Amino acid sequence: MTRLRTALPGPRSLELASRRTSAVASGIGSTLHLYIESAEDGLLVDVDGNRLIDLGSGIAVTSVGNPAPAVAEAVHAQIDRFSHTCFMITPYEGYVEVCEALNELTPGDHEKRSALFNSGAEAVENAVKIARHATGRTAVVVFDHAYHGRTNLTMALTSKNMPYKQGFGPFAPEVHRVPMSYPYRDGGLTGAEAAARAIDLIEKQVGAANVACVLIEPIQGEGGFVVPAPGFLGAISAWCTATGALLVADEIQTGFCRTGSWFASDHEGVVPDLVTTAKGIAGGLPLAAVTGRADLMDSVHVGGLGGTYGGNPVACAAALGAIRTMRERDLSAAARRIEQTVLPRLKALAEKTDLIGDIRGRGAMLAIEFTEPTPEIASQVAKACHAAGVVVLTCGTYGNVIRLLPPLVIPDDLLAEGVDVLEQAILGVAG
Repeated sequence: MTRLRTALPGPRSLELASRRTSAVASGIGSTLHLYIESAEDGLLVDVDGNRLIDLGSGIAVTSVGNPAPAVAEAVHAQIDRFSHTCFMITPYEGYVEVCEALNELTPGDHEKRSALFNSGAEAVENAVKIARHATGRTAVVVFDHAYHGRTNLTMALTSKNMPYKQGFGPFAPEVHRVPMSYPYRDGGLTGAEAAARAIDLIEKQVGAANVACVLIEPIQGEGGFVVPAPGFLGAISAWCTATGALLVADEIQTGFCRTGSWFASDHEGVVPDLVTTAKGIAGGLPLAAVTGRADLMDSVHVGGLGGTYGGNPVACAAALGAIRTMRERDLSAAARRIEQTVLPRLKALAEKTDLIGDIRGRGAMLAIEFTEPTPEIASQVAKACHAAGVVVLTCGTYGNVIRLLPPLVIPDDLLAEGVDVLEQAILGVAG
């Protein structure tokens, strides 16, 4: 294949892998042992000159390109002015501009406020802090298959034990888990029926009056790209409104045009009380946020929110460049075009093999779940794609899902070639 100059990994990557062994903690894993030197839209170039089709976007981070010109220009301009002051000490306009943009873009036309942080896990932790402070309640409800981060609290919120939680307890208390709507695996329940099942458990086992917030990914990410049945999110939202619990939408992986709308909550007209964002917000730089109703966000005492690096000026500049790119290139429409291109091909592929149990997703957040609830098949398919120079990712509680997260700016020919490789890999494993 002309994109590949060496066997994978190549000699320079192997040399770096050897250095890594004696320098990097072994608890940090890597999907591919290829060391990247540069990138462009839809391609990663490793240190041996191999050009890899990127269907992962650094886990939905580089949606606007890698690097996106507007992001690179904004970062260069900002770093030449100043790199850090700490917004809690001497503030700056970029932080305010990002908050203004988030208040405008997130679901709902009510008055909002935002606070900036560094990572998705940090945003989720702060959303829980705000919910508890504003409601005076302590219980947090989360869902089966959820993933919310790797800090102590967000590990408690996360469903999957290995590798995220094993050996790291005890975890934060007052976290309660209920079943998610999972159309492929929950016996054909409608969205309303699945919501009623979850609500019944909340009311019986937690008590509505104790619930500070219900935290949900509108489309689950690491848990398997699970798209709840229509009506599920709306029913959960209505219950929160009726009981005084806050609905917190974790849009860290789904946000910023990824699902064909600015946010996945938009697809069902759900307006969360609080929204957490990160990943695609800043074109590859670390930035996260909590955005929500002004009365909730302003309920926290001065000094109760913050952090040394939260809303770093360079990251804020990157975010403004990324958001400008999303608007100018209409990347929500680009995500819908990716769905219209890829989803029919995956569904046609599913007709050719019994290995595939479900094809699902929205926009440029698509998944293949294999019938066997074990990781072996997905792992074999992923390895075959990697050997052919196509980056795909696995996920799911059972490890049996291939997820596709191409950059929203990926050229059509690269997308088609990447899906060709994926199809060949699946048919090859199917025999």
